Amino acid sequence: MIQNFTLSRRSMLGVSAAAPAAMASLLAPRASAAADATCPAPAAGKPWTFAKDVSSSGWSAEKLAKMEEKLYPMATTSMAIVHKGEIVYRYGNISDVSYLASARKSVLSMLFGKYVGEGKIDLDMTIGEIGIEEDGGLLPLEKTAKVKDLLVSSSGVYHPAGSPGGNENTPERGKTPPGSTFLYNNWDFNVLGAIFEKRTGRKIFEALQTDLAEPLGFEDYDLGRQRMMGYENQSRYLAYHLFLSARDMAKLGQLMLQKGKWGGKTILPEAWVSESTKMHVTPERTKSKEGLGYGYLWWIPTSTTPAFEGSYLMNGNFGQFVLCMPAIDTVIVHRRAVTDEFAVARNLGKTTYEPTKVNVAEFLQIADMAAAALS
Repeated sequence: MIQNFTLSRRSMLGVSAAAPAAMASLLAPRASAAADATCPAPAAGKPWTFAKDVSSSGWSAEKLAKMEEKLYPMATTSMAIVHKGEIVYRYGNISDVSYLASARKSVLSMLFGKYVGEGKIDLDMTIGEIGIEEDGGLLPLEKTAKVKDLLVSSSGVYHPAGSPGGNENTPERGKTPPGSTFLYNNWDFNVLGAIFEKRTGRKIFEALQTDLAEPLGFEDYDLGRQRMMGYENQSRYLAYHLFLSARDMAKLGQLMLQKGKWGGKTILPEAWVSESTKMHVTPERTKSKEGLGYGYLWWIPTSTTPAFEGSYLMNGNFGQFVLCMPAIDTVIVHRRAVTDEFAVARNLGKTTYEPTKVNVAEFLQIADMAAAALS
């Protein structure tokens, strides 16, 4: 049995060789924030607080232990459960920074919120009006795709993407009206990054630092570690890849649960939090085997379990997940760390190796068990 559900003996297996100092700091006792109802999440520049006693926080230690047994044979390297702004469970090294894969897309959605609210990004503008072009050109129909079509991966632009991932079996170009068909395609997501930078005049990684990392008090953000990656000579638009820790990703989820507010300040417009996480594309259109719908770069679970009502999900390859569960005021972060070297090689198309994954169905099963542990 693990003590206080802060770190199990098994958890040590997911920690990198460079992590001992960080691990020691995570094990140090921390004061509870439960008494501060006005600011439940950590204030800017402050670390997370940890529940002193899981049971008194309303969680079943026995049920969490059963959940953790499921993690043992999986490729999970770290996991955290945040309830009412306090970490009640952790597994592995939650300060370990790693590749987000497609979870990056939900973070970009968050960055869009401020600038949509300010009118700098107009979701009804077409990519033609914005000046998006490609080597070899885009077709007239493709240029009518609106920003909001790209946000729901329904642009109808089937130009080859500048990075791996998404659907490689695209239809013939120029036949699909924008907004009519969901097709998970990295061209849309990569171009959204370019649109963000064109319309705001800001680089994504710098905006992430000033708009989110600094006001939320990220503990592990490294601007120099973020990078653009992708194939050469396939598209003008590469992928904006992010490298974050589980505990900083948890702050992103907590900000969303708090409807964009942090420490008494509005970081994201509440209207954007609501609009970006509602279902814009049904599971019938996404054809998700797990019954997931799609918002603005967020996946929307459709489980009938009450704890999942209103939930939304960051979903990245190999096992990068942030599940926000407003119905129970809980954020669940799951990581399957891969090396930076692998991430770079994969995004250059220079490796066929695929590490063991935790897929979305496996994660949702774990999340269901976690939610059942809250009495």
